[in-house]
Amino acid sequence: MNKDQIFNIVEQIKQGHQLTKIEALALVETSDKESLYEAANEVRKYFLGNYFDLCSIENAKSGACSEDCKWCSQSIHHHSKVDVYELVESSVAVKQAIKNESYGVKRYSLVTSGRAVSNKNLDQLCETYKTIRSSSEISFCASMGLLDKAKLEKLKNVGVEHYHCNLETSRRFFPELCSTHSYNEKIETIKTAQSIGMKICSGGIFGMGETMEDRIDMAIDLADLGVQSIPINFLNPIEGTPLQNSITLSKEEVLSSIAIVRLINPKANIRFAGGRNLLKSYQEEALRTGISAAVVGDLLTTTGSSGVEEDKVDFLKAGFHF
Repeated sequence: MNKDQIFNIVEQIKQGHQLTKIEALALVETSDKESLYEAANEVRKYFLGNYFDLCSIENAKSGACSEDCKWCSQSIHHHSKVDVYELVESSVAVKQAIKNESYGVKRYSLVTSGRAVSNKNLDQLCETYKTIRSSSEISFCASMGLLDKAKLEKLKNVGVEHYHCNLETSRRFFPELCSTHSYNEKIETIKTAQSIGMKICSGGIFGMGETMEDRIDMAIDLADLGVQSIPINFLNPIEGTPLQNSITLSKEEVLSSIAIVRLINPKANIRFAGGRNLLKSYQEEALRTGISAAVVGDLLTTTGSSGVEEDKVDFLKAGFHF
């Protein structure tokens, strides 16, 4: 596909065209990668402008997870070194939320390991959200596993507006990475949260052995679900997990992957998430391929790219505002 063809598709996207899988595959196979990246950046600017959305997360329950996701250090099936604790102290979570708000971060999420947060822990975390709200106006997100409607409603009732549940990869490839829960269960959780009025944050991890077609399939599923926030993680191989020897994606594959997710999801916030430290040498280029948001600060079991203030300087330098 040449530059004229690429930008013809851009004009169609601006008019409401939903990119097809055949078109997406043709776009990522172009030899004119710079035009692909430029096209994704133009679509981002057309629908979202230069506003950059910042959110943050807190590892509220760590380790001892029953699920066997191959990428994750928190699984009891693996042999990685990870902190294990039942719940973060409420005072710690409150302090972090207030600190993030002072940096201009718009959203704060409590994240728990495990298939689904227990009723006991959920009640405690809901109290933490209430305590945060008494001293902060920061918006709330939650990532607590495969929850049913009753648990999701508890979160919504304490002010949680967004629910996070990553698809992680394509429907085809997911069983290669996890056997203890299914892709359909993730879809069901997302649709249940949407049914009670929650907004959704859902994305995936790139670099786990999937193909570009898998990434496209996942992006199309996210578009079909109407997901508003799509975190893109790049696998940071962790010793003791089955993916510890995975090969880091090339710069071209990273940039092409971000660009095609943007073109398939023109109005969503495409969000830098885990593994951004792997892109540090070409982060500014990545920011010009469709990124419009980021998770800032430390990221669960790995350290984030840098401090929030340093991140903001980088994003401002790239032409964004908050």
